[in-house]
Amino acid sequence: MSLTLVLLIVIVLALIWLVFAYNRFVRLTKQSEEAWSDISVQTKRRHDLIPNLVNTVKGYATHEQGTLDKVIQARNSAMSATTPEALGKAENVLTGALKSIFALAEAYPDLKANTNFLQLQKELGDTEDKIMSSRRFYNGTVRDLNTAADIFPSNIIANIFHFAKREFFELENESEGKPVEVKF
Repeated sequence: MSLTLVLLIVIVLALIWLVFAYNRFVRLTKQSEEAWSDISVQTKRRHDLIPNLVNTVKGYATHEQGTLDKVIQARNSAMSATTPEALGKAENVLTGALKSIFALAEAYPDLKANTNFLQLQKELGDTEDKIMSSRRFYNGTVRDLNTAADIFPSNIIANIFHFAKREFFELENESEGKPVEVKF
């Protein structure tokens, strides 16, 4: 084989690797965008359920306006968050505010038996599970993207084509990751 043929084969193989590496980054970027969208969809669902829950509780706990206002304020903050870090913080505050609403139910036996309240509570629990699953999927795709952007030789492709690493969706402290405990 001539030196020209060997050089040509090396160049072709390098170009093939370049195309595959580039496409992998595109795929990982799109997956992380899809995962972020899944989180947005589920948090939107959660945010849509909260006014119904607050209105149901209002009918029974009219003098608990401060608690209800905190929930609405936390919901509004979570809806305006745009980055994983900001959304994580806002959602953690919202989770704490929701815990206080469920704690109110202890003081109002009629509320605990209200079918609307029980249905909303069930739907919020289901939504929390979906949010948790979406967060795991998002963090998995971010892990893969960030790993590919860090390891050699794919980090060269990431730098050349400006594939940016992404932030993980993290809780501020471990206690916020535990499920809301509601006792009736």
